[in-house]
Amino acid sequence: MNKITAFASRNIKEILRNPLSYIFCIGFPIVMLIVMTIVNSSIPPEANMTIFRIDNLSSGIAVFGQMFVMLFTAITVAGDRKEAFLVRMYASPMKSIDFILGYMLPMLIISVVQCFIIYVSSFIISIIVGVELPIMGMIMSLILLIPSSVMFIAFGMLFGTFFDDKAAPGICSIIISLGSFFGGIWFDTDGTGGLMLKICKFMPFYYCTKTSRSAMSLDFGFENFVLPLIVVIACAGLLSAVSSFAFKMKMKADLS
Repeated sequence: MNKITAFASRNIKEILRNPLSYIFCIGFPIVMLIVMTIVNSSIPPEANMTIFRIDNLSSGIAVFGQMFVMLFTAITVAGDRKEAFLVRMYASPMKSIDFILGYMLPMLIISVVQCFIIYVSSFIISIIVGVELPIMGMIMSLILLIPSSVMFIAFGMLFGTFFDDKAAPGICSIIISLGSFFGGIWFDTDGTGGLMLKICKFMPFYYCTKTSRSAMSLDFGFENFVLPLIVVIACAGLLSAVSSFAFKMKMKADLS
């Protein structure tokens, strides 16, 4: 456990030293909260469009922010591979599971803190614009965003393992674009119907946003909450297993 703690501490310090982590993981999501709230205030009431209202927007932005944690997970892993830091560390008594947890745990902490900051900012905005944001809903959403955090971190681990420090950010950018669009962060996916909704439901991002928004509104029905949560947990578990296996195989290949 001491080995995991020491390695995790090193990784979280590396992230915190990088000013871009503050810009993308905290600054950018908060800016989007403010910008989309201004956009919402410009939409005529008769349009009956609530996707950018702060009670819907905040949980979507929280999922959006997790995608940037994925990006920095990939950058950290790929960067350590490029600098041969990991190859040198392989000579230590650490096992593959120590490395995997040493990367994933600090990223999970960063993701939870990020979501907390987003919800605090959202609560302040809700007071300004006069929209009620339930505190219990924010707490439930914060807790139930952990599985999606694990899923995105596993994505980052996978990309950082397979790609170098130049390719990994590009691959993550594709996932961020797909996740933002098909996750229904910027539009009402359920309202579109047809082929578009079917494509969204094929993607795990849709279920991340669905779970987060349902928890925020304290809607714990099967269709809106239970089923999406099951899908997210299953995807998080599967991706964690795949990324761990890939890292272990890459570790063996580097040692041979």
